[in-house]
Amino acid sequence: MKLKKILVPVDGSESAGRALEYAIELVKLVGDAEVLLVHCHKPFPRLLGEPYLQEAINRIQEDADRIIDPCREVLGKAGVGFKERVLEGAPWEKITEAADIEACDMIIMGSRGCTDFQGLFLGSVTHRVLHTTPCPVLVIR
Repeated sequence: MKLKKILVPVDGSESAGRALEYAIELVKLVGDAEVLLVHCHKPFPRLLGEPYLQEAINRIQEDADRIIDPCREVLGKAGVGFKERVLEGAPWEKITEAADIEACDMIIMGSRGCTDFQGLFLGSVTHRVLHTTPCPVLVIR
């Protein structure tokens, strides 16, 4: 099996950070693979009028940058090629969709993220991705 693209969902959690570390090590082992960082956010509040809608969009983008910036730095220092996607919607759905559209060979994700407490042992996003994704998933504790 040849790994070319590894999707890593990031949400600012320690678990996601550990997943990124594993992805970097795996990329170094296999050679010319790249990482696809995916961050998902809640839908934009479409009922707001201007200028409030634009302010909400700007806040969401600033939050995404705050979460992705440390990942960019870590990947840059490691010399690992990467792309990134900031997606609107349910994380499990968008992660699965991105893996399919981007033809990812693997997803490496944390067992629990920064979302509300919904799963008992395994995060609900991770649980849903495991059952809906088109590729193998490595879950990092």
